Amino acid sequence: MDLIQLGWHPFFEACFDEHKQNGLVPGRIARENRNNYLILTADGDLLGEVSGKFRHNASRFGDFPAVGDWVALSPRFDEGRGTIQAVLPRRTKFSRKAVLSGGMPETGGQLEEQVMAANIDTAFLVTGLDNEFNPRRLERYVTIAWDSGAAPVVILNKIDLIDDPDEYVRTVEEIAVGVPVLTVSALNKTGLNSFADHFKPGQTAVFLGSSGTGKSTIINGLLGDERQLTREVREYDSRGRHTTTSRELIVIPDSGIVIDTPGLREIAAFDDSDGLSKTFDDIECLAQECRFNDCTHNTEPGCAVRKAIEEGRLSPGRLENYRKMQKEAAYLALRRDQRARIKETEKWKKITKMIRVRTKIDPKLK
Repeated sequence: MDLIQLGWHPFFEACFDEHKQNGLVPGRIARENRNNYLILTADGDLLGEVSGKFRHNASRFGDFPAVGDWVALSPRFDEGRGTIQAVLPRRTKFSRKAVLSGGMPETGGQLEEQVMAANIDTAFLVTGLDNEFNPRRLERYVTIAWDSGAAPVVILNKIDLIDDPDEYVRTVEEIAVGVPVLTVSALNKTGLNSFADHFKPGQTAVFLGSSGTGKSTIINGLLGDERQLTREVREYDSRGRHTTTSRELIVIPDSGIVIDTPGLREIAAFDDSDGLSKTFDDIECLAQECRFNDCTHNTEPGCAVRKAIEEGRLSPGRLENYRKMQKEAAYLALRRDQRARIKETEKWKKITKMIRVRTKIDPKLK
């Protein structure tokens, strides 16, 4: 398998020049295990782990390799192993916030970025047309997909369970303007040919959605076999049992690359870029017509947003979700600023301490 089939891009070629001079080879992370990684290379698959120097220099959880990352490694092909020396810069990344230690952020817990998938071109957002369908959750997924840098595509699965999927398509088109919507039945393998327009050789797509939406079943259909383990969902709440337990990158012969992910019970963005504006462009356009620039869309006179709700042109739930996600973005921005200030303070403390030690050794340095 050559690098192009694995998703190699001129962007990575330019970033890899210095590593190539040091005798390293490129590889792509296909799976994360507890202490090692499955890495795909042009010369075969390797089990790898990060070097001691890499581990020492990594300052954040998000610095470590994630599924989809390209890495520079020292290979030992005769042993089937390799040592990761560096992670190449990411073109795109799908991240969420994660509290790693010390409880919740409000009680002093450490808020970190969890990179779920890296270097993705398309984010397939899968939802089932059963009890799982939730427009508010879908708004959140679309926002985070825009923030990732990938192109979102909404997949409405299980059309075999309903009479009129067009009603659901219209709902999605109203909350995700301009985002393609595909209707499929993974169980009956209908509609899978519609993926071809959004999934080309050498391109990488990530499948995201709650447990039981049929992500793995769709991937099985694209693969033409039952590689991904699937189970029946519970009828009373349409939930699966998280049959995909870890993220995995899979190369589909003569097609693109897919990343399957475990079902997500909840998800919150880590970044606060323009994804919110893209997803809720209708609300932000309406807000420009409000009488006051600082309108909160509550009781102010001349509020175009409240008028749209009263006239049935905007859902109250959509406005509520927009406000909720705005608050989350503001909170995350504040936490990142606090952390940046703490890191800057710690850096200068170390520099000051180092200067003091050196001046004690050599007073001439004062």
